[in-house]
Amino acid sequence: MKGRSVTADLSRLSLNTATTKALTLQEAVDAAARAGLGAVGLWRDRVAEAGLERSAQIVRDAGLRVSSLCRGGFLTAADDDGRRAALEDNRAAIVEAATLGTRELVMVVGGLPAASEPEGPAVPDGDRDIVAARQRVADRVGELVPFAAEHGVRLVLEALHPIFAADRAVLSTLEQCLDLAADFPAESVGVVVDTYHVWWDPKLQSQIARAGAEGRLAGYQVCDWILPFASQMLNSRGYMGDGYIDFPTITRWVAETGYDGDVEVEIFNQSIWDQPGDEIVSTIAERYTRLVQPYL
Repeated sequence: MKGRSVTADLSRLSLNTATTKALTLQEAVDAAARAGLGAVGLWRDRVAEAGLERSAQIVRDAGLRVSSLCRGGFLTAADDDGRRAALEDNRAAIVEAATLGTRELVMVVGGLPAASEPEGPAVPDGDRDIVAARQRVADRVGELVPFAAEHGVRLVLEALHPIFAADRAVLSTLEQCLDLAADFPAESVGVVVDTYHVWWDPKLQSQIARAGAEGRLAGYQVCDWILPFASQMLNSRGYMGDGYIDFPTITRWVAETGYDGDVEVEIFNQSIWDQPGDEIVSTIAERYTRLVQPYL
C-alpha cells in the first residue's frame, strides 16, 4: 500500500552505468543481476569499450533489459561541419540503441556552440543566440526522426537544470521539451523526467501529466540534489534521500500518468564512484524500495 513499507520488488529498477563509473559494462551488469534488478541503462562509452554486439549479448545473458541508451544529442553546432558530425553521431547512436534492444535514446541536446571550450577564444556574438540554438535542435531532431523510426527508436529529450544551459542543454524544462516534441509523433519523440534536473520546476506536476496524456513519457531517472556542490557541478548528484528532492511526490505524479516503465538511477558523484560496485547497487536498491517503489 502506498505510504507504507512494502516488500522489495526491484523488477523495474534500472542501474544506469554512470552510477558505477569505475566498473566495466560486464561488471555493472553482473552487479545489477546479483542484486535482482530488472534492467540497466547504458552509456555509450561503456558500450564502445565492450563492443556493440558483445554489449548486447552481456545484457541478454544476464536476463536484463536495456532501459535506455545515453546519450545522443549535442545538436546545436552553428556550422555545416558541426551539423554533419552531430547527425552522423546521432545516427550511429540510433543504430546502437536498436542493436542493444532499447527503444529509448536519451538526448542531451547541447548548449551554446562554443561553451564546451572554456579555455578557447571568446564566444562569438552569434553563438550567444540561445533562441537560434533551440531552433537548430528542433531542426535536427526533425532530420533524425525518419532514421530513428526506421530502426524502432524514440528520441527522448532530456531537460537539464538551467545551470547547464550554456554548455550542455538549451532545453531546461519539461515544458520546453514537450513543446519541441509536439511537432513529431509521440512514438518518435518523447521525454524523460530526471529528478535531479527538474525537481525545482513550479510546472512539474502539470507537465508530467501532459507528457503522460500525450504518450511521450519515455523514462524516469532518479537521484538527489545535494549540497554543498562538488567542484565540478555535474558531479553533485547523490543517493535518493541524501538531499532535497521529494521523491514520493514526484513519483506519484509519474505513476498517475500510467507510466509502467523502468526507473533508472543515474548518479554522478566521485565519492559514490569510489565505493565497491555491490555496495552502490545495494544502496540504490534500499533507497528505491523505501522512497520510490511504494509510490509507483
